[in-house]
Amino acid sequence: MFAVIKTGGKQYRVAANDLLKIEKLEAKVGEIVEIGQVLAHGEGENVTFGAPFVDGALVTAEVVEQGKNRTVIAFKKRRRQNSRRKIGHRQLLTTVRISEILLGGAKPSKKAAAKPEARAEAKAPEAKAEVAAEAKAEAAPKETKAKKEAKAEAAPKEEAKAAPLFKAPKGEPDDLTVIKGIGPVAAKDLAEQGIVTFAQLAKLTDKDVAKIDEHMPFSADQIKDWREQAKELAKK
Repeated sequence: MFAVIKTGGKQYRVAANDLLKIEKLEAKVGEIVEIGQVLAHGEGENVTFGAPFVDGALVTAEVVEQGKNRTVIAFKKRRRQNSRRKIGHRQLLTTVRISEILLGGAKPSKKAAAKPEARAEAKAPEAKAEVAAEAKAEAAPKETKAKKEAKAEAAPKEEAKAAPLFKAPKGEPDDLTVIKGIGPVAAKDLAEQGIVTFAQLAKLTDKDVAKIDEHMPFSADQIKDWREQAKELAKK
């Protein structure tokens, strides 16, 4: 007797003890799986077709191996566009051995393995109870630890905000936006770090430039250019 089954979007003609590679099934090696989508069955010239499936027909199979198919390479090239794309794919496959072809609602001799959803539901109450117990035990220490860490992190941040990179001199500040490349936003950022006059910019050392480059969103080349312009403006 043979049967035509559908699994993984494909159709297969099978008979008892046939070894078959099909799209991956969620089952362990040695477990029995049931394939209920039987399109046709028959023996010799007597064939029964379903509409689309045969009522009461069932095929059982034993999982022999879980593996992968050979690598398929997909390569796409667009001419004169300097565009190439290469993708590899290995399809997951399950090797099964057909055990029985059952008709008329007959029950299989070996019971099929429980589906992953059923296993998860069975384990769910126990897992929830364990998680709840662990959560209660860990909740109090974590809260106190989190508060301590938050306080420890907050203190250095406040100090960092309060301490500028340079000390601003007394007196009227210069309009730094006169320097090419320094806009209102950049001038405000420099003022927050204590740089408010042309003289300060002109006296910046290479070490100071490196410090600004590290802590502020300005490059070393920008700061050096501003320093040269500030030297000319400081002379006036």
